[in-house]
Amino acid sequence: MTTTTYQQPNTHGYYGKFGGAFIPEMLHRNVEELRSKYLDIIYDPAFQKEYKALLHDYVGRPSPLYYAKRLSEQYGTQIYLKREDLCHTGSHKLNNALGQILLAERLGKKRIIAETGAGQHGVATATVCALKGVECIVYMGEKDIERQAPNVARMKMLGATVIPAVSGSKTLKDATNEAIRDWINNPVDTHYIIGSVVGPHPYPDMVARFQSIISEEIRWQLKEQTGSELPSHVIACVGGGSNAAGAFYHFLEEPGVQLVAVEASGHGVHSGMSAATTQLGKPGVLHGSKSLVMQTEDGQVVEPHSISAGLDYPGIGPLHANLYDSGRGLFLSATDEDALQAAFNLAKKEGIIPALESSHALAGLEMLSPVTAKKSEAPIPAKAMFTKESTVVVCLSGRGDKDMATYMKAMEGK
Repeated sequence: MTTTTYQQPNTHGYYGKFGGAFIPEMLHRNVEELRSKYLDIIYDPAFQKEYKALLHDYVGRPSPLYYAKRLSEQYGTQIYLKREDLCHTGSHKLNNALGQILLAERLGKKRIIAETGAGQHGVATATVCALKGVECIVYMGEKDIERQAPNVARMKMLGATVIPAVSGSKTLKDATNEAIRDWINNPVDTHYIIGSVVGPHPYPDMVARFQSIISEEIRWQLKEQTGSELPSHVIACVGGGSNAAGAFYHFLEEPGVQLVAVEASGHGVHSGMSAATTQLGKPGVLHGSKSLVMQTEDGQVVEPHSISAGLDYPGIGPLHANLYDSGRGLFLSATDEDALQAAFNLAKKEGIIPALESSHALAGLEMLSPVTAKKSEAPIPAKAMFTKESTVVVCLSGRGDKDMATYMKAMEGK
């Protein structure tokens, strides 16, 4: 099964070899209802009018494209930060949650469930449910509840019920498993707002479309600032990959734009405590779609590790698996320590404290700059490196408030 573009899957939901809908019979009605209706609903003029008005007045879009002067001087190139951290709730996650709550409303769903790792998607979902007066249940790994306490408090204040996932590694994968179980048990009145470009078709495509506002804005903002719509590089962190899908979307068919995805390698790709899916994974089915999955020889999912709860996931969205498999995207990985150093560097250089997830993307600058040329665990083609003339856009997907406990612990250890 093939697709003619990187941007959109074929009719069966496949991006190249990856995608599809591998679901229990109990969910077939829900997923088929979504698949048959989502495009008509989200491109209906009344939907678009309400969605765009809320993106502007409620989310605060367009988010700025900020020229990072001191960061540019450090790395010997021209660096722009797409400031998704300035969106209401503190990350890009609201773009998708808002779109999906409007969709659920039109499908007549009265109850919303979601999974969350770092808590940003949980907060975004709780926010839109409060906006629309809809019941909200968020599943979150017990480990993530401990390390992302500020976001748990925000979700509860917004009226959501937060249910801990206590199986497995007690992180994002397990929260997703629990959310899917809930959906199987409540198929009629419930809509599952998946937070990333993962899950059964049509979710990867639908989430990518809602997040594509990021690259849509980058194009015209870059044209205003530089005279050209096209950057030389777009860099984003990837767990499931929704911020990367959004940042890449309108450049996927522009071969001159180098797309750079940075995964979390934890303690090192081959340390046994990593989440570098493209380097460690092989084709398999996880949470309803065929993609690259970290797994044992007999197909058991390997527990991932990352200092960032939002990247602590053993798979990757099928759109990204296809970008990796086809060579269209360059996939790098950053360790926990790399991410911490990148976060402290941005704070001191530009006065911006990033989320730990976004810090992995910033760590990619170290590997691609001719000034620093930090050794990467994945090979980097010479043509992918920056020059002085390069125009580099980094998707700053979230702000660091939620990670202050981790940053403080790191500072104490110095």
